[in-house]
Amino acid sequence: MRKILSTHPLHPRATAMLAGAGRLAIASALDPKTLTSEAHDADIVIVRAPLPLELFQGAANLRAAIRHGAGVDMIPVEAATAAGVLVANVPAVNARSVAEHVMFTALALLRRFRVMDRDLRAKGWLAGREHANSTSELAGKTIGIVGLGAVGQAVGHIAAHGFDLNVVATTRSLRPAPERVGFLSIDALVEQSDIIVLCCPLTEETRGLISRERIARMKPNALLINVSRGPVVDDEALIEVLRTGRIGGAALDVFSTQPLPPNHPYFGFDNVIVTPHMAGITEESMMRMGVGAASEALLVLAGKLPVNLRNAEVIEHYRRRFPAG
Repeated sequence: MRKILSTHPLHPRATAMLAGAGRLAIASALDPKTLTSEAHDADIVIVRAPLPLELFQGAANLRAAIRHGAGVDMIPVEAATAAGVLVANVPAVNARSVAEHVMFTALALLRRFRVMDRDLRAKGWLAGREHANSTSELAGKTIGIVGLGAVGQAVGHIAAHGFDLNVVATTRSLRPAPERVGFLSIDALVEQSDIIVLCCPLTEETRGLISRERIARMKPNALLINVSRGPVVDDEALIEVLRTGRIGGAALDVFSTQPLPPNHPYFGFDNVIVTPHMAGITEESMMRMGVGAASEALLVLAGKLPVNLRNAEVIEHYRRRFPAG
């Protein structure tokens, strides 16, 4: 029976879809040694944790690594391609969940929710209420979106049509801007935005994109929200301006090191919201991502190519490995 290894449990609907196609196994641990060992006889790997390079060297039966979500940075694509393994993902299905998280954290920062809630509980009604005097509305502010893929477009739509924000964006694509979205260069966006939202994938171009120089160009009360990947931001520079009060605050869902160490400086700021890489995780998105990954797995096991193939250059090698499929 074919083996489908998933790094994490799947939504019940996805599990049910795979029941007749093979034996679904959940990784017992996520360290490189365990993943490599447990994938050695797998036909499919469904990915929600970083895969080690060596996994692809010893998995003779492996047909595909399928990302449970959009970002394929958890999969060493070059190693997979060299091994003749298909790489696929499930794009766009958690965009609404991420976009709602962006607006939630922006509101929480502007309304000083963390300190209000803390002081209300510890010091009483009036101490909590006092924070309202330094809060602010969303409407009329400028939100700058870095990366205008599915998440960025969802953020822009909610921001413009739901909260009456001015929306600007920067993107690699030259496609026409969505309604009520204007294009700016990255430097102009950083300088003009009250809220900067990072929605871009992690690539060599975006690594360190929000550099010390660009952080220095931000407005004194600007907010930075990162739902892309941690290495897009220069952590040392961001911590420095937070310590000096040079920006309004930050909401960070992704980090260069995950899990974030419990003594990390980000935990010490009242104007920083830290979440454990869960912006895209809701009951609804988990169902969509699980079903999407299962659908791609079923296609591959049936001898077809996945709909969202991300390394098309592998096809010839893959066909030599699996001539009948």
